Amino acid sequence: MSASQLNPSVAGRVFLVGAGPGDPELLTLRALRLLQQADAVVYDNLISQGVLDFAPESAQRIYAGKRRNEHTMRQEQINALLVKLAREGKRVVRLKGGDPFIFGRGGEEMQELAAQGIDFEVVPGVTAACGVASFSGIPLTHRDYAQVALFVTGHLKDGSCAELDWQALVRPSQTVVIYMGLNALPDICQQLIAHGAPPSRPIALVQHGTLSTQRVLTGTLQDLPAKARSSGFTSPSLIIVGDVVKLHGTLAWFDPEQVQGNSLNPSAKAKTALPSQCLS
Repeated sequence: MSASQLNPSVAGRVFLVGAGPGDPELLTLRALRLLQQADAVVYDNLISQGVLDFAPESAQRIYAGKRRNEHTMRQEQINALLVKLAREGKRVVRLKGGDPFIFGRGGEEMQELAAQGIDFEVVPGVTAACGVASFSGIPLTHRDYAQVALFVTGHLKDGSCAELDWQALVRPSQTVVIYMGLNALPDICQQLIAHGAPPSRPIALVQHGTLSTQRVLTGTLQDLPAKARSSGFTSPSLIIVGDVVKLHGTLAWFDPEQVQGNSLNPSAKAKTALPSQCLS
C-alpha cells in the first residue's frame, strides 16, 4: 500500500532522492527531472552545489545537514518539516548524498511519512561505496581478490563509535567499506589487527570521492593512520579495506585536475532539458 492510499487527500508529495556521491553527472535521469520540478528541496551536508543548481530558482532550499556532533536539525525536526511541506501541497525533494537507504536514514523518514499519510516515492542513487571506489580505481569485487563486499558505518545513531562485528570484518577474500569512519580510523585499524587481520592488509582512504578535490591515500592497517594524520585528510572520507586496494596503482583512471576542463558548466547543466520520453 502506498502512502497516497493511506491518505489520498494530501496534495503534496515527498521524493526521497539519492544525489549520488558528489559529481552532478552521476544523478539518475529521474532525480534530475524531479529536481527541475521541485517546489522545495531539503538537502543534506554532502550535496554539492552542482546538484542543487538543477533545482529552479523559485524552489525553496532548506539545509538540514548533519556533521559529527553538529546537527542543523534533529532527525525528528526533519521528519516534521517534510510532513509540513507536503501538507502545504508542495513537491518536496528530500535530497540525500549517495543512496537514501544506505546509511542515509531514508527508512526512518519514510516510516514517518507513511505514519502521517504523506504520499512519497524513493529514487535510488549511486551509493558512495560504489561511486567512490569506481573513481578510485578500486573494484569492490574481483575474482582474484574479493568475492564479498561489506558496507558498514563507523558511527551509531547517538553519534558514538560503532561496535562492529570485527570477526566478520577480518575474513580474507572480501572488501570492507566503512562510511563515516575517519575520526575512528586508528581504532578501526587497531581492532581489525587485534581480531586477526594481518597488519599488512591494504587499506585506502578516499576524500571527496568523484569531485575535483578527490584525494586517495593507500597504505596498510599498520601505517595508514599515521599517513592520514600527516596528510591532513578531512571528512567526507570513505575507508576501503582489502586486497582490491592493491589495484589502485594500476587502475586509477580519474584525474581530478581534468574535471573542470571536461565537465559541463554547472549553470549549463541546470538548464539541460531531458528528452520527452524520459519525463514520464
